[in-house]
Formats: sequence, C-alpha cells, structure tokens
Amino acid sequence: MDNLTHSLIGALLGQAGLKKKTGLAMPALIIGANLPDVDAACFFWLEGTEHLGFRRGITHGPPALLLLPLILAGLLYGFDRWQTKRGKRPEGRLPVNFKWLFLLSFIGCLTHPALDWLNVYGIRLLEPFSSRWFYGDTLFIIDVWLWALLGFATWFSLRREKRGGDWIKPARAAMVAVLAYIGLNGVISSNAAHSHVDAPTGSDQQIASPVPGIFHQREVITGGNGLYAINGTALPGVPLDRCNLDELRAKDPQVEAFLFWSRTPFIEPGEDGIWRLRDARFYDPRARDRFTAVLSGLQCAEPSAE
Repeated sequence: MDNLTHSLIGALLGQAGLKKKTGLAMPALIIGANLPDVDAACFFWLEGTEHLGFRRGITHGPPALLLLPLILAGLLYGFDRWQTKRGKRPEGRLPVNFKWLFLLSFIGCLTHPALDWLNVYGIRLLEPFSSRWFYGDTLFIIDVWLWALLGFATWFSLRREKRGGDWIKPARAAMVAVLAYIGLNGVISSNAAHSHVDAPTGSDQQIASPVPGIFHQREVITGGNGLYAINGTALPGVPLDRCNLDELRAKDPQVEAFLFWSRTPFIEPGEDGIWRLRDARFYDPRARDRFTAVLSGLQCAEPSAE
C-alpha cells in the first residue's frame, strides 16, 4: 500500500491505546509501519524494470521484520537520551522503555507486509528463504476510502483526547471497521474472480484486480501463457512458450527482472515495430513505458499446422 495508508495505520494503533506504553510510542508505530519501504532506495542503483524484481522482498521478509524494529528502537532510545543530556527533553513525554519501543516498532513493521499483501502487486513474504510471491487481490494500492476512514478516525480520536474525552474507544472501533472493510473487499474479489469462467483466453489464471476509487468494482483478468483478457476482452499477445524468452532473460537483466516480478506477462507488438513485455495487471495501452521491458531479438515460432 501507499505510505500515507501505512502511516495512518500506525497512528491509529497509537490512538487505540498503544501510545500510552512508552514515550516516543507514536514515532515507533508510524515510522515502523513505513520502515520496510527502505528498499525504495534501490532506485538509486537499479535501472529500468530491475526495481520491480527487488521491491517488496528482502526488507519485507522475516529477518528484516526483526532487525529493522531493533534498529528503530535503538535510534529512538538514543534520541531520547540525547535530548535528556542536552536538557531539551519535553516534560510531557512518558518515560522511554526500550522493550516497549521494540515491541511497538515490531508491531508497526508487521502491519506493513500485511497491508502490502492485500493488493495485486504482490510481496515476497518469506525472503530470503523463498522468493515466492504472495497476492491478496483485495485492495488497490491507493484506496481513498481507506484514507478517509483512517484519517477521520485518527483526527476524531485526537480531538477527543484534546478535549479530555474517551479517545481510545473510537480508535478501536475504527480498527474494527477497517478490518470489516478489508474483509468485504476480500469477498468482492473472491466472487469476481470466479465470474468469468468462459473467458476467451481460458481460465488458467483468474485475478480480480481492484479498481482505483471504486471499491466494489474489479477488473477480472483471465488466461495464461501470454494470452490474457480483461473483463472478457482479449489483450494482444502470442503464446510465451513459442518465443525465445529464456534466451532473452539470460542476456538482458531488464527482461529477467520483469519476468521474475510479473504475474501475468504477455508480449505486445508495438506500432513502432518494438516488441514489449507487459503485465495484464497494470496494462494501459496509452502508456508504452509503464511497467514494460523491451524485447530485443525476440523470435517466436509460427503455430504448427494440423
């Protein structure tokens, strides 16, 4: 999910009562909820589509989810001590407990892969032990309705707290509402994924992709082997097993990264004479260079005559 959603989840957890456990609890929860996205730094050294095969991997796996909270807790604890020595520690801050800082940073970090799993992009939850991708197909990567729910609940809880009212109960009620919203979307996706059994390209894969801004609608992707359809409309493509993709991916790291990441890859012939790898999950015929890899030297055999 996007970082605003991750941040709001961390803030709402704090308002649900966790921020009373230790000083600097809110930074631990909010920063922790975003911390696995440190892998975004890969844009500084990776080119083209190589970031697709790197993101949502090593920093989202079990070792990182233990190490990153430990680092964050250490930094926050050190920051508190540094402020104390300089005489700049806020008087209203609760005593800082390292154990609770670590636990809250850990909880924040755990919410990150849980949310990332919910969309069609996927996440490698078991890196570095396994590079398998997992997909929830439940929410779009940016969900404005989730923003509204989380944002309003956090604001309302903070407002209640400022006025001396019960601020924990509304935050906890909002967490229940968030889980119910996610569950509802899961049911919608499950039902939609089984609604196109007679797709023109077959039903080897059936993926219900959430539509941005319209939570109850889905783009249903069906097909396999490079031949896919969206809501029953076939996309351009040729069977992948008739082409020399293994040869190309061994030569070109862009092709290798794309195929490692792609869930529904297909080959699109361009009007400019260039063949491109695309992914049906993120297909936009108007955007040639979005989630694409150029196939130089592609060769595909003609279908055998029977």
